[in-house]
Amino acid sequence: MLPKPKKIFTIGHSTHTVEEFLTLLHAHEIKRVVDVRTIAKSRHNPQFNEELLKLDLRKTKIRYLHMKGLGGLRHPKKDSVNMGWINGSFRRYADYMQTPNFQKELKKLEKIAQKTRTCLLCAEALPWRCHRSLIADALTLRKWKVFHIQSKKTAKLHKRTSFLRVKKGILTYPEIVKKKPRNYRALIPSAMPIKNASVNRKPR
Repeated sequence: MLPKPKKIFTIGHSTHTVEEFLTLLHAHEIKRVVDVRTIAKSRHNPQFNEELLKLDLRKTKIRYLHMKGLGGLRHPKKDSVNMGWINGSFRRYADYMQTPNFQKELKKLEKIAQKTRTCLLCAEALPWRCHRSLIADALTLRKWKVFHIQSKKTAKLHKRTSFLRVKKGILTYPEIVKKKPRNYRALIPSAMPIKNASVNRKPR
């Protein structure tokens, strides 16, 4: 018997009502929510504060777990190798992903997701504007299929960040330097003849 494909979901609470949020989770048969916000509170959407959310989820038989160890808001690293990220918060999180603590938290998440249909929760509606897209990169490399919930019928399969590089199991997001072509003539359209020295030479 072939092993079941490893699946995990993500969602951003955005400005949803609790009812809308729960409808999305049930539509995708989510059984556990793992909150990857560093601070499990929302000033503008208090319905997603940890204690209130935990109660609402419990009423519909969905478990809740706050994993602060996977949260954002990380400290900068002076010698960062993740300069491909212009966004400083993403670069700092990419630095954190290279630490033993992140690896430990990620393994803990994997164990949970192997047992229960799990969804990562953060605030941003769009995954590419949220650090959960970086977590999705790490999970994808560990052979997980990560789906970003967008509606009751749609959960988009995660695609790895284009400038992600992996060396000896370590993820980096280096700055991609575009190489100049060796032959500068390649930059000039063929319809434009290159003037040579003899044409430009002044008559004596």
